[in-house]
Amino acid sequence: MKFSENWLRDQVPSALTRAELVSTLTAIGLEVEDVTPLGESLEGVVVAEILSAERHPQADRLQVCSVAFGGAEPVQIVCGAPNARAGLKTVLATVGAVLPGDFTIKPAKLRGVESFGMLCSGKELAIDEGAAGIMELPADAPVGTPLREYLALPDASIEIKLTPNRADCFGIRGIAYDVAAVTGGAVSPLDAEPVDSSVTDQRIVNLQAGADAPRYVGRVIRGVRANVQSPIYMQERLRRSGIKPINLYVDVTAYVMLELGQPMHAFDNDRLQGEIGVRKSRAGESLMLLDGREHKLDDSFLVVTDNDAPIALAGIMGGESSKVSDTTVNLFLEAAHFAPASIMGQGRKLGLHTDASHRFERGVDPELPGIAIEYATRLIVENAGGEAGPVTAVTLADQLPVARTIALRRDRLSSLLGMQVPDERVAQILGSLGLQPVTSSEGWSVTAPTRRFDLEIEEDLIEEVARIYGYDALPMTLPNGDAPLKTVSEATVPAGSVRRQLAARDYRETINYAFVDAGDLAHWQVDESLRVELANPLSAELAVMRPGLLPGLLSAAARNLARQQARVRLFELGNVFTPAGQQAWVTSKASDVADGAPVHTQRVAAVAVGSAHGEQWSGNPTPVDFYAIKGDLESLAALAGLTLSFESGAPTFAHPGRSAMVRVGDEIVGWIGQLHPQLAAAFGVDVPVYGYELDLAPLTQRVGKSVQALSKFPSVRRDLAFVLPQTVQWGLVAQTIKQTAGPLLKELVLFDQYAGKGIAEGYRSLAIGLVLQDAQRTLTDTDVEGVVTAVVAAMNAEFGASIRG
Repeated sequence: MKFSENWLRDQVPSALTRAELVSTLTAIGLEVEDVTPLGESLEGVVVAEILSAERHPQADRLQVCSVAFGGAEPVQIVCGAPNARAGLKTVLATVGAVLPGDFTIKPAKLRGVESFGMLCSGKELAIDEGAAGIMELPADAPVGTPLREYLALPDASIEIKLTPNRADCFGIRGIAYDVAAVTGGAVSPLDAEPVDSSVTDQRIVNLQAGADAPRYVGRVIRGVRANVQSPIYMQERLRRSGIKPINLYVDVTAYVMLELGQPMHAFDNDRLQGEIGVRKSRAGESLMLLDGREHKLDDSFLVVTDNDAPIALAGIMGGESSKVSDTTVNLFLEAAHFAPASIMGQGRKLGLHTDASHRFERGVDPELPGIAIEYATRLIVENAGGEAGPVTAVTLADQLPVARTIALRRDRLSSLLGMQVPDERVAQILGSLGLQPVTSSEGWSVTAPTRRFDLEIEEDLIEEVARIYGYDALPMTLPNGDAPLKTVSEATVPAGSVRRQLAARDYRETINYAFVDAGDLAHWQVDESLRVELANPLSAELAVMRPGLLPGLLSAAARNLARQQARVRLFELGNVFTPAGQQAWVTSKASDVADGAPVHTQRVAAVAVGSAHGEQWSGNPTPVDFYAIKGDLESLAALAGLTLSFESGAPTFAHPGRSAMVRVGDEIVGWIGQLHPQLAAAFGVDVPVYGYELDLAPLTQRVGKSVQALSKFPSVRRDLAFVLPQTVQWGLVAQTIKQTAGPLLKELVLFDQYAGKGIAEGYRSLAIGLVLQDAQRTLTDTDVEGVVTAVVAAMNAEFGASIRG
C-alpha cells in the first residue's frame, strides 16, 4: 500500500515528525518498506506560463521561450523539452534556486542565446520520477505561486507492507484509525453527505450470485463535461500513491478506493442497454477487458452484466465495451461488495492482478459501497458538473457478513500481557480503532466494525491493545528456569522412534511439499473425488493437497536415480489430506463428516529401489523385493508390539501380483508392494520400485503384553508338509494353525514352499514347523500328537489340505 504522507495527515492530524510517524507505523504492525521524500528543496521554484516559444536560431531541438513568472517582466528561457509551447502553464526554477541534488540555477548562455532560469520536469524536481518533458500544470494554475504552496509540498510517498489480515489498511482511512489510536487523536469526518437527485434516470439491478455478491450500489450521473482533467490535488495524491492520473472519472474511482478502501468502476451509461446484473459466468463466455485482451471464462468467475451479457469481470477489471472515453457525458457509477472467496485466485487464472482484486481478495467493508457512491458523486459533480440520479442499492441482507460482538476480560488482558493496562487507555484504544467498547464489570464488550475481518475472538482484541499500547511497554520477565519434564506414556511409541527405526534400516528421511501437481496425480489414477484443490495455489504445479506420501517419494526417488544413485531408500512422515466424507487413499477409513473442512491424517511411507543391502565384497547384490520391505515394515510394527496381517489387493497404481493391503485387526490401514512399472516409467524410472504407505496412528499405539517367565521345560518341534491350493494365503493358514494349536504353540515357522513335479497343478506344498512348549511340565508324546492331529484336521476342514506323502 503506497500513499501520500500529507493525505494521511489530512485524515488524522498529528504532531509526529515524519521519522516518528514512520517508526509508529512499523511499531503497530504496518511495516514501512520505503519512504520517498518529495519537494524538500524547492525555494525559488514557481508556477509560470510560456508566453511564446520560438525556434533557437542555432539548434533545431531548442526553443527560446518568453516566460511569465510573477515578476515585473517575463524572462527568457532556452528549453529543450518537446512539450514546451506557448500558453502552457509549467514550473520555472528562477536564478538562484537550488534544486534537489544541490543543483543551483545560474544564468547561462546556450548556443549563443542567454537563459535566465530553467523550465523543470517532475523528475528534476524529485516529485515524479516517471515524468517526460517539463511539467504541465492546469490552465487555472496561478502564475507566480510558489510550487511548494501550489502542490502542497513538501510531502513523502510512504509504502507499507500489509499482512493479509489487515485488509482495512488498503484504504488511507483504515491506516488513520491506527495512527489515531496511538496518538490519542481523532480521524477527520468524511465529507460524504448524500448528493440530492436532480434527474430520475436509474438502472434496475438484479443480483443472481447469492453470497458471492450480496450488495450492489449504482447511480446514473447525466450531463458531465467530457474529458475533464482531475483537480491538481487529486492528481498529485494519486501520483504519490503510485497511480497515474487519466481523467476525472477514472481518477475519482481510484481516489475513493485509496481513501476508503472500496474499489469502484465507472461505466459509460450510453453504452449500456438495460438491466444491470451480477451472476456467475458461463463456461465458454468471453469478455474483452480494459487490458485490450479477450479472455475466455469458465463457470467460476463473477461477472457484471448488461441485459445478461458480460460487461465487466466483477471485482477485477471492467470491460472494453462500456468503458469511459474522451466523449463520455453520461456515467453509471458502481460500488459493490464481493465476497473474498468469489474473487480469490480468479485474476491469476487470467494473468491479471489489479488494485481492486487485491482488495476484494482480502475483504472489503460491506458497509462502504453506499458511502463510496455518495463521495464519488460529490467529487464528480463539483469538478465536472452534471446531474445525479437516485441511488440504486440492492442488498441480500441475509448474505452479508454480520458484525461480531466480542468480550474482552480485564483479567485475561493483564494475564496475557503480563501487566495492567489502565482501563481508560484500553477504552481509548478500542474507541479510536472504531470498536465501540461498552464497559462491563469484567471488562469490555466490543462490537467489531465490519471493516475489521480479522477480529473474531478475545485474543484478537488483546493483540490490538498490545500493538497500540506498544510492545516496548510490555514488561520483560525472565523465565524462572524450571523446565518441566514432559512425561512420555509407555502406551505410545514416539514418532521419533519410528524415524530412528527407519534410519537404522538404512532409509533416509525426506520432507516433500504438501502440495502436488494435478497432472502427476493423473498418473497415479487418483479419483477427482479424493483431491483437495487449492482456491489460491502458489503455482499450477502446486495446486492440489497431497492425498498420500508416495507421489512425493517417487518423484524424489526419480530425481536421485537420475543423478547416478543406483540404490535409493527414502521415507517420510507427514500429513495427507482427504475431502470430508471421502474414503482415505489406500486405507478403509472414511470421514464421518460429509460437509466440512478436509481431513488430514498423519502417515508414514517409504520407497526402496536397487539392492536390498549396501554394496559389499562378500556376495552378489540382492535386488530389493516384496519380502525385504515387508521385513522393514514389520520391524516398525514390532516397536509397538503390533502384529500386522496382509491380504491380497492392489490399488490402481500398484503391480497387481506383488502387492498387499496392510491390516490391523479388522481395519485396512495401508498398502505395501511394488509400484506399477507403467507408473514408474511415467516418472522416468525403469527399475522396480517397492514401497509402502500406512496410517501412523496404529504404529504409535503400543500393544500391552503381560510378562511371563521363561519355561524351564524343553520344547518339542514337529514338522508337517501340507498340500493345498495355491490360492490359499499363508496368513489364513497361520491364523488357523494358531487358533487350533492353542497356548502350547510357541512358534510357527514356514521353512519351505514347493510346486512342481509330484504336486498337482494349481497346488503347492508348504513345509511348516510347530514349536510346542508348556511352562508347567514336560510335554508327552500324547500331548504333541494331540496338537498335530488337531492341526491336520483343521487344515483339511478349512482348506482341503492333505499331508504330503
